[in-house]
Amino acid sequence: MKKVLIIRFSSIGDIVLTTPVVRCIKKQLGYEVHFCTKESYKNIVANNPYVDKVHILKNSISELTKELQKEKFDYVIDLHKNLRTLRVKSKLKAPAYSFDKLNIQKWLMVQFKINRLPAIHIVDRYLKTVASLGVENDNEGLDYFIPEKDNVILSSSGDFKAGNYVAIAIGAQHATKRLPLHKLIELCTNIPSPIILLGGKEDADTAEQIMAALPERADIFQGCGAFNLNQSASIIKQAKTVVSHDTGLMHIAAAFKKEIWSIWGNTIPEFGMYPYQTHHHVIERNNLSCRPCSKIGYQRCPKKHFKCMEEQDLSFAKEL
Repeated sequence: MKKVLIIRFSSIGDIVLTTPVVRCIKKQLGYEVHFCTKESYKNIVANNPYVDKVHILKNSISELTKELQKEKFDYVIDLHKNLRTLRVKSKLKAPAYSFDKLNIQKWLMVQFKINRLPAIHIVDRYLKTVASLGVENDNEGLDYFIPEKDNVILSSSGDFKAGNYVAIAIGAQHATKRLPLHKLIELCTNIPSPIILLGGKEDADTAEQIMAALPERADIFQGCGAFNLNQSASIIKQAKTVVSHDTGLMHIAAAFKKEIWSIWGNTIPEFGMYPYQTHHHVIERNNLSCRPCSKIGYQRCPKKHFKCMEEQDLSFAKEL
């Protein structure tokens, strides 16, 4: 049996987006599939039945490469492509396949608003990386596997029963990808359905301020920091619809084929990271000369007006 190493060190959404490559290699080629990522993201792939072994980048690339050299891989699939993965590939000396990050095209779009970006999702670019091995897109979408211990059992009645509530992922790594507090309050005010707020511990203060601003809404549950990632995924899986920024929980929602309302600030769907193979709606402020201002994001608006989020039309939420 041939053995393949797939490398994607981070982050949540990017790793979820690699799952079609993992599945297709395993099911179509029958290879032994190893996955290399950072320790903080290992649980995303540890429960994937198409992954045979997980390797963890802790502190040292040198230690990692020594561990990987013992495996004698037949192929290395680099879906991260940075200096660290270059070091890993040079030490393993196996045939390596690296995906095109489109850095030049993204730079042109950010700096000069010249659009040379191909109309292709990043998942399809990932799959194109392994096409020469004979891998084809099975069109089954993304995968996310929740271990039994993390399945959240909801009440069979009341506001928060399965299929009755809207899950809102209020977080994102960079502030320019998040609605400001008053817009999040407006969003929740517009939604007539029960709501579960999702995010990490870093989002809990924002969620508490939303709750304090809407004391009459007993049908809003503050779940930020209350659930681990797999439990949050379970909440999303049982929601009737999902509202999210451009963040990892959006891609987890796509893995469960949920209807998604994705809200975009300084980044744009044209970068290829919109919800994959699921029914989705893009909410964005078009025709801003400053957008996109970054391919990732900032902690504050470089122009100080933050129009890409401040001027978002959130009236869609009244129908949820």
